[in-house]
Amino acid sequence: MTSKAQAWLERADILREALPYMRAYSGRSIVIKFGGHAMESQEGIDAFAEDIALLKQVGMHPIVVHGGGPMIGQMLKRLGIKTSSVGGLRVTDEETMQVAEMVLNQVNKNLVASINRAGEAAVGISGKDAELLRAEKLKPQGQDIGFVGQPTLVNPRILAALENTGLIPVVAPIAYGLDGESFNVNADTFAGFIASSIGAIRLFMLTDVEGILDSDGQRIPTISPQQADQLKASGVISGGMIPKVDTCLSAVAQGVEAAVILDGRVRGSILLELLTDMGSGTLVHQANDAEAGAT
Repeated sequence: MTSKAQAWLERADILREALPYMRAYSGRSIVIKFGGHAMESQEGIDAFAEDIALLKQVGMHPIVVHGGGPMIGQMLKRLGIKTSSVGGLRVTDEETMQVAEMVLNQVNKNLVASINRAGEAAVGISGKDAELLRAEKLKPQGQDIGFVGQPTLVNPRILAALENTGLIPVVAPIAYGLDGESFNVNADTFAGFIASSIGAIRLFMLTDVEGILDSDGQRIPTISPQQADQLKASGVISGGMIPKVDTCLSAVAQGVEAAVILDGRVRGSILLELLTDMGSGTLVHQANDAEAGAT
């Protein structure tokens, strides 16, 4: 057998490996939070868009929630608008909120266009459209940091309507308050809240690391809530990884089958996680009976 023929047979084996996963996830909703450095280059956005289009083509219902914090920061700096932070959250006055909405709208349209070019039909919305997501003012340590919101209620009808017509929702993390004001919501929190509310089978959190790392810097393939708590207590999970892990833990506690933290800079990382035995990133799952009994 020639080397070329062997290479084609190996490709066929990959397709066969993917088939059971395609069957398992067909017709199910998957929420993907897109953020990190991958979304700061057009090449990264286009690669992500191709993966999302493929998931749709094999029968899944992807819902994309995107961030835009670095781009908002760059625009504020360009406009000479000074800001401060509290607990890692940008203090957002009315002027800053207007800039955030403008930038997130630009990011949204660009991502939608990339998915459309990849062969699927996407539509850009925010939490304000059809009152998809309501939020209330977030006050870390009791401090008022302006128009930063905490999700309180999801109305999933618009997502169901888009899915039923074959469209891919691409959602900007802006929400309405009870008085009609706009709130900027952390994209991780936004994605986790939607995934929990619609009973998604998977929540993906794309970031700039390959997953949760152990004390030796090696990726942990799977982790239960009990193991995550132990790693947080020991300081292995720390810093910016803590809120991502907490979002995943909250999602699986509220019915999402599993949540995955993975490297959005790696081309095809979502496909590797969903459609291969190898997987990618760190899968956060509910404890099994043995683990629950051991704690």
